[in-house]
Amino acid sequence: MLLRMSTLFVRTLREDPADAEVPSHRLLVRAGYIRRAAPGIYTWLPLGMRVLAKVERVVREEMDAIGAQEVHFPALLPREPYEATGRWTEYGPNVFRLRDRKEAEYMLAPTHEEVFTLLVKDLYSSYKDLPLALYQIQTKYRDEARPRAGLLRGREFIMKDAYSFDVDDAGLEASYQRQREAYQRIFARLGMDVVIVAAISGAMGGSRSEEFLMPTPIGEDTFVRSAGGYAANVEAVTTPVPDAVPYDDAPAAHVEDTPGTPTIESLVALANERFPRADRSWMAADTLKNVVVALDHPDGEREVVVVGLPGDREVDLKRLEGALAPALVATAGDADFARHPELVKGYIGPGALGRANTGREDAIRYLLDPRVVEGTRWITGADAEGRHVFDLVAGRDFVGDGTVEAAEVRAGDPAPDGSGPLELARGIEMGHIFALGRKYADALGLKVLNENGKAVTVTMGSYGIGVSRAVAALAETNHDDAGLAWPVQVAPAHVHIVATGKDAAVFAACEELAADLHGTGVEVLYDDRPKVSPGVKFADAELLGVPVLVVVGRGLAEGHVEVRLRRAADAGLGAGERPEPEQVPVAEAAERIGRLVADLLER
Repeated sequence: MLLRMSTLFVRTLREDPADAEVPSHRLLVRAGYIRRAAPGIYTWLPLGMRVLAKVERVVREEMDAIGAQEVHFPALLPREPYEATGRWTEYGPNVFRLRDRKEAEYMLAPTHEEVFTLLVKDLYSSYKDLPLALYQIQTKYRDEARPRAGLLRGREFIMKDAYSFDVDDAGLEASYQRQREAYQRIFARLGMDVVIVAAISGAMGGSRSEEFLMPTPIGEDTFVRSAGGYAANVEAVTTPVPDAVPYDDAPAAHVEDTPGTPTIESLVALANERFPRADRSWMAADTLKNVVVALDHPDGEREVVVVGLPGDREVDLKRLEGALAPALVATAGDADFARHPELVKGYIGPGALGRANTGREDAIRYLLDPRVVEGTRWITGADAEGRHVFDLVAGRDFVGDGTVEAAEVRAGDPAPDGSGPLELARGIEMGHIFALGRKYADALGLKVLNENGKAVTVTMGSYGIGVSRAVAALAETNHDDAGLAWPVQVAPAHVHIVATGKDAAVFAACEELAADLHGTGVEVLYDDRPKVSPGVKFADAELLGVPVLVVVGRGLAEGHVEVRLRRAADAGLGAGERPEPEQVPVAEAAERIGRLVADLLER
């Protein structure tokens, strides 16, 4: 279909939408690709649909190439399967729940593990039916508390989710690798540079998971990597655990008056002034900070927990939430402290925390950073206003109820695998793959008979790609000050022809060129609006971002048209540079432009 600006359902905007925070959001709305319907919910307009369809096509082709078969589930799903796996409750407030007229409960699906599992259970019963891989491209729903960044963090989004079904762990490993390699091909074809990082499985479960992150400063995910090849989401980084420290010669713990020291900084300053050491000064790393947090569990219970960590570190709530999923984590408030008068703000110590330290079954759970190993000596709160305990030895004077990875990860920290210091970066999560194992098959009774006639539980993998998010991510990394600049593989058209002036010959030449290109399979967007100024047309062309711009105007009298690449990268230029226009003879224009498009598509 030849697209014409005179009839295309699009209106470009000169001003940024008021709620847009990131370039992709601003430009997709301004260029008429999407339109806000409600917070975190967007209508897709014709140009946006064309980009979305091209992303979906790449995904489908690569899924089909590894033998995965497409299905399509409803978005409205009954409660029962999610109740069986515990996720009806675990999802907490993050899903949309509703009742029908008969009071039956449903949810708008945030994901589809349960119904995929039940479908295979319904149809397959033998090891001969496996391995199997199914996928769908479907709309998902999550009740984001703070939808933001347009398509990057919405309440309704389009996702490709695939699932593998195997009779044993070796089969799962093979399926996982096939999906992983398919993802690498998908992102390469879309022109997206992604980093594969280790991730936590969280509420999804399973023994292994990896994320595909596109590095960008506006990304919501922080990840780390080392020069030696280690890469992980910051939530999945594990702390190298120090060796235990001998403490036979450690002095007994002693409580000292430390008035006016509710912060680590004030405590260290006072310790150095009143209790100086001969070998070195006290530092924040010598103190044990006890941070009070509140866990909101899916069943509605609110639990106060304390995390103990070296005083030179802060608690990363996202890391903590990943470690304690499916509970939601927040900083404790006044009401939480009121429920626990044993917590003395600014002076909290292990003595008031944990079952072993207090001897109370109802004691506040106390989780320690992995660096707090046996034999380490600390200054920490004495559970009394203006008092701290010195030389408190872990393992001798206090213990935790467990360890937790909650401390911030810093640039320069050692990689867990010993491959060097870590560097930090931000990224957008584009895909996530999980070796789920048997969690869902066990819960829902998915078994097959093996070759010996014995019923065995099927093992599963789950593999997701954010399809609508990919459109936003591509816009985020392919734009300049003037507008979008799509890679040809996903652009709404290959060529944008602009007719300038009012001369009938110009419009006639454009019609002929557009028809010739369209006839050879080149996708053409033709700006045929007769009463729109050249300036507006040029501004729209740069905003819309089609890869090849063809201007037909004053040069026609001299027998040529102007051809220019929209993207600096397509012209071999650096970011911020402008490709120079080329004057192409009219007689050669269709052939030359067609060859240019073919060359871009083959790169």
